[in-house]
Amino acid sequence: MPAVVEPKLISGNANLPLAKAIARRMSLYRGMSVGLVDARIERFNDQEIFVEVYENVRGEDMFILQSTSNPANDNLMELLIMADALRRSSAARITAVIPYFGYARQDRRTKARTPITAKLVSNMITSAGIERVLTLDLHAAQIQGFFDIPVDNLYASPIFGLDILQQFDNPAEELMVVSPDVGGVARARELAKRIGAPLSIVDKRRERAGEVAEMTVIGDVSGKKCVIVDDICDTAGTLCKAAEVLMEHGATEVHAYISHGVMSGPAVERVSKSVMKSLVLTDSIQPTDAIKAAPNIRVLPTAPLFAQAILNIWNGTSVSSLFETDTLGPIYEGILGQQSD
Repeated sequence: MPAVVEPKLISGNANLPLAKAIARRMSLYRGMSVGLVDARIERFNDQEIFVEVYENVRGEDMFILQSTSNPANDNLMELLIMADALRRSSAARITAVIPYFGYARQDRRTKARTPITAKLVSNMITSAGIERVLTLDLHAAQIQGFFDIPVDNLYASPIFGLDILQQFDNPAEELMVVSPDVGGVARARELAKRIGAPLSIVDKRRERAGEVAEMTVIGDVSGKKCVIVDDICDTAGTLCKAAEVLMEHGATEVHAYISHGVMSGPAVERVSKSVMKSLVLTDSIQPTDAIKAAPNIRVLPTAPLFAQAILNIWNGTSVSSLFETDTLGPIYEGILGQQSD
């Protein structure tokens, strides 16, 4: 088997701009050109997916870049078929880089006769020949345990912390970090600790799925600029209502930092018309034209984070070092607040 010289990247169609940005960042870090492996991913008339890799990948350390976002099933199948193509082409190791891990919200049985689809997806990924997974802000940390292969779960909170320190003059005094539900307290606490701000919680109660019956603010937010932190914004209904409740309780401004901007249905319109001063997303899911055009939505790049994580995996060095501000700060110097990398 030939020696592995450089990591090789291959991308599906889920988020090509992010894949290209990761390749550019890796080229910058390596001081040499790193491109995407030449391949074609197309569909037959009946929508079956076909993959053909045009370059030799025998003995190579391969990284598949593919979010499993909308359309989730198509993007997941692309990932699995690419992995099978690489495995049958004798790649030495296959790592799936999944910036947004779809089906993560189905991580447990909430009622009788329902599936645990996140576990099913993890089994499919492992069976396809993938030997390692790199992802960002899993909806539930225990999903890492669904896999029998190593899973590196990166966090967006260090990036959010750096951006907040640039956007606000005195975060410790003027900001209040808010978790939009009890389940997200750990995520919000992590960001609050990074910027030295206090923590509040919005307790929501649902009568049925997708409908919030009541919201209660736990903590004093009067006179504070509130920063809502969450991992997923889907239709933005809960987020916009939480912003209204915070303003009713005396908040001066409401901002939101969300790891994955699913932004389905009326989400962009709701955010544009809401009391929120700003919504900050990452580009783990490719932003639509509507998101880019929205006046109160910003997109932070994840390419610097993923590029360094891929190189650390390839080199056999620590990925968890990227959780620290001192390590991540130089990687993001001068690029936060921009719409693209």
